[in-house]
Amino acid sequence: MTLPQHLVPSLDGVRAGDEVTVEGDEAHHAVVVRRLRVGERLTLADGRGRVATGEVTATAKRAFTVAVVAVDDRPEPRPSVTVVQALPKGERGELAVEVLTEIGAARIVPWAAARSVAVWKGERAAKSLARWRATAREAAKQARRAWHPEVLPLATTDEVVALVAGVVGVGGVGGVGGVGGVDVAVVLHEDAAEPLAALALPADGDLLVVVGPEGGLTDDEVARFVAAGAVAVRLGEEVLRTSTAGVAAVAALLAQTPRWGGLTS
Repeated sequence: MTLPQHLVPSLDGVRAGDEVTVEGDEAHHAVVVRRLRVGERLTLADGRGRVATGEVTATAKRAFTVAVVAVDDRPEPRPSVTVVQALPKGERGELAVEVLTEIGAARIVPWAAARSVAVWKGERAAKSLARWRATAREAAKQARRAWHPEVLPLATTDEVVALVAGVVGVGGVGGVGGVGGVDVAVVLHEDAAEPLAALALPADGDLLVVVGPEGGLTDDEVARFVAAGAVAVRLGEEVLRTSTAGVAAVAALLAQTPRWGGLTS
């Protein structure tokens, strides 16, 4: 059985034989809720590729200490997948983030599409983004990911168009400027002629998937994304919810790459 994972701010400089103390809410949940005990083996991750395996040597209500027996630096999975997720209504946004994290998305970009029912403004925007980030954090731990995904601030349609076009540093607005150029960008669209499975993918590159809202993409949005370099594709005859379409698309894409045992050249 895979060892449980707990997240720490940094593992820089940590080596086998060192002790690491985990504090705060992370430790409280482990000790009080999960009933972590002395002698239990677990892993610690910093979310940036470094994983330490060790044994618990001491516990308190809001702290526990781990004696590290091994440290592993894992490369970032390739190809990298960024998902632009139109804002769903209710709790479906957290569901989308959860499954996209579990399946291996590197970045999730919330998007205010024209037909998005949910609206992020002011304090609500800050709280909603915080919930998405907390959901990604917990899902990454559950999935035992060495590299945890980024959940970027809310993007406008103009910024998504720039991402599709591979523009680096999109004005700094919305935080999407940190995403670099992409090798393949796809837009999920039920009326598209080309099936997702027909795409030719690089073995090592950057993929971008745009997922529309419950009300569907507008003709203008599709036209702008395609003009910027994206390919409009369909998943199949079924029409999926926005909260599940992204995970289906990412799974279909990764199955064609070495990450999931697909193409090798």
